Amino acid sequence: MQDMQDSAFSLLPPLVAIVIAIWRRNALFALLCGVMLCYLMVVNGNPINGLTETVFGIGGVFSSVGNVYIISFSLLIGALVTLMNQSGAVNGFINHLASLNLVKNSRQASILPTVIGTTIFTDTNLSMFTAGMASQKLFDQHRLSRARLAYLIDSTCAPISILFLINGWGAYVLGLLDGYSFNDPVGILIGTIGYNFYAIIAVVLAYYTAFSGRVFGPLKHAESVIKDEQKTTVEHVAPAHIMWIPMLTLLIGTFIFLWFTGNGDIRRGSGAFSVFWSEVIALALLVILIMRNKLMSLSVVFKTMITGIKYMSPAVAILVLSFAFGDAIKALGTGVYVSQLINVEVPLYLIAPILFIAAAVMAFATGTSWGTFAILIPIAVPIAQQSGLPIEFLVAAVLGGGIFGDHASPISDTTVVASIASGCDHFEHVKTQLPYALFGGVLTLFIYILIGLSF
Repeated sequence: MQDMQDSAFSLLPPLVAIVIAIWRRNALFALLCGVMLCYLMVVNGNPINGLTETVFGIGGVFSSVGNVYIISFSLLIGALVTLMNQSGAVNGFINHLASLNLVKNSRQASILPTVIGTTIFTDTNLSMFTAGMASQKLFDQHRLSRARLAYLIDSTCAPISILFLINGWGAYVLGLLDGYSFNDPVGILIGTIGYNFYAIIAVVLAYYTAFSGRVFGPLKHAESVIKDEQKTTVEHVAPAHIMWIPMLTLLIGTFIFLWFTGNGDIRRGSGAFSVFWSEVIALALLVILIMRNKLMSLSVVFKTMITGIKYMSPAVAILVLSFAFGDAIKALGTGVYVSQLINVEVPLYLIAPILFIAAAVMAFATGTSWGTFAILIPIAVPIAQQSGLPIEFLVAAVLGGGIFGDHASPISDTTVVASIASGCDHFEHVKTQLPYALFGGVLTLFIYILIGLSF
């Protein structure tokens, strides 16, 4: 079915995936359908061959050493975070912050979760729970609404994670960029930072809110939601260093491995290799610290790690299918066709805004950025190659649009986690954050148009 490749028919799989994701609210099923449809079209509609190619396509994800590193890292981050929580390391870190008595007024109370959300960027959920749990009582004491707390952690944790990509998101995006024979994929990833305006604006707005104390729209009228003494039973409260030493190891180790594998140039280092082995070392160090402080027995440590790995399994399944889908639409030539179409029909200055809006709509509808990135990055890269626009520019538009969609969506996992971590009513959080997200999104579109006009 050669005529379906590099043609308008090649748009069908991503469109079907988007429709199913919106209809079923299930990114995993949507991606699976998209992969199957891609390979069915590649083999001229033969169902047996299509199914065979689908199986080989999904299995082929594991033939890439980089993909295996990324998948393994994503599973192990679940083990690391769960182990930190269950051992009491997170609670120890929170108690240590409280003992420092750094918070004496409402401004300082607002700054605390904002700073925590900015500094712990190795895992979004860990960052949100740490910032939220450390600040709930302080916000109540200083008569600040839980909605404000939810907004501050949601608008720092996720945007910072997509800017400073020493985490699962960074490894994932590197995996999506694999296969284009780039000499400097880490450099491309670093280059997206300066173009990811929505994430930058979201962080700036959060810091402005924390420092000024000024809030707008529904957030201005939000009432503090104070739960009745919901105390969490914690078996252990570990020393604070049991959390921050492994986290620091993960961060520094990543840069060391990037420098080593890049022969002194971190931009040319192996991102997947670096993140994975830094994670392994950090996890091993965490286990040693837990055992040394007799917080858990070795058997409980391994059971907790397995629980964390199981917790990450659904996300990793989406990750595997995302890689498979990216490979499948490359084989079908979707990106090439769209790039040729846009080069003819769309002015250069509108390409980034279109990609930003497309990513935002998909992430809003599905509640996840992962599937969004899987569909649009393999389309954005060929568009950049054909149009002459910087690859970093268009990839950043996809990344920022995904975060914007997450911020605006009531079914986004980050929005839900922010509500839980802050003890805020979920609907109130969505309602009070939406004006900020929309302001950032509109401003980002305006900036992208201005930059597009300069090319």
